[in-house]
Amino acid sequence: MSTPIQSVLIAGYGVMGKGVALSFLDGGFDVTVLTRDPAKALAGAPKGLKAVADLPDEAPDYVSENFPEEFPPKHALFKAMEAKWGGKTIITSNTSGLDLEELAAPLAHKQKFIGVHYLQPAEAFACVEAIRIPETSDETRDRVIAALKRTDKEVVLLNRPIIGALFNRLQHAMLHEAYWMIEKGYCSVEDVDKFARLAFGPRMCAGGLIEVKDLGGLVVHAKSQAEIIPNLHLTREPAPFVQAKPGKGETGADVGKGFYDWTGRDVAERRRQVKAMTRKILDIVEPEARKHDK
Repeated sequence: MSTPIQSVLIAGYGVMGKGVALSFLDGGFDVTVLTRDPAKALAGAPKGLKAVADLPDEAPDYVSENFPEEFPPKHALFKAMEAKWGGKTIITSNTSGLDLEELAAPLAHKQKFIGVHYLQPAEAFACVEAIRIPETSDETRDRVIAALKRTDKEVVLLNRPIIGALFNRLQHAMLHEAYWMIEKGYCSVEDVDKFARLAFGPRMCAGGLIEVKDLGGLVVHAKSQAEIIPNLHLTREPAPFVQAKPGKGETGADVGKGFYDWTGRDVAERRRQVKAMTRKILDIVEPEARKHDK
């Protein structure tokens, strides 16, 4: 029987890293964060959290990498960890879109590597996805899933890597169509969000993406699919107006402009509202979903 994971190192303590750390702390793990400024990280941090600026001498059981979405800093971290600890540690990456096999390329102990991707805020959502690469061992898979379940997460397992995994591939497929419809003037940003909040979201919370089709009947669904799919915006090019926004300084709420105009709005309060609403929805949905999935 595999030894349970107990000590966890969170590499990177940004918004996502903080949520991952809190999830493991709440699960009773021994949690340390690797950050450039340990004193700042510990100011107001949850009780029991430790912080270091350098890799500890003793190998942790598990590492959650949350570095920026670029290969060089992640590769440098992986090389440093293997140089210090060899193959003693399970290494996971929270990448949302990088090629996992390319990401794992510098590792000598690929059997101890697996992708573990969270939705944001990581501490709030009840679901996380684990993505194996061809070399990931069954033991690594099992130990990671057991640890994630101790943090009260349901695990979606992908048996081999694919760019974007499950969460982001489905999300971006929908966004791709929405952006095209916005750009062509069929609808507004506000209308897309209204649909997501008041129609798609509640329906999927109750029945899931695919189960609702069984419940509604597949004759109608198959006919609709045959009519709609050939008319979708099925291109491999990202939406030009979205790609242009960062270059124009329109990088989102923190700078006052993204898809919406945030001038004069309390961004921190809106984030708090969204997080609180997400938790309320999950408090209703999660128990029923777990009961259904048993």
